[in-house]
Amino acid sequence: MVDCKDQKEVDNLWEKLTANSGSAGRCGWLTDKFGLSWQIIPEALSRLMGDNDPAKSGRVFQAMMKMNKIDIGFLGKAYHGK
Repeated sequence: MVDCKDQKEVDNLWEKLTANSGSAGRCGWLTDKFGLSWQIIPEALSRLMGDNDPAKSGRVFQAMMKMNKIDIGFLGKAYHGK
């Protein structure tokens, strides 16, 4: 698992690790060209999913379950019910 500080870092790692026959998986998982699995997670995910409001954290979880690469902006919209 790789913790990333922001979307730029997530995007950069995702691009590099899926290049040359790597493949995207669900919920931030990917497999690199050597067959190694990685989960690329932004710091914001833990904060948003760890909210004490179960409705907010639940929306974030449901949004994440639909993603391959984690999108912080989309998670923020889910968190706020948009």
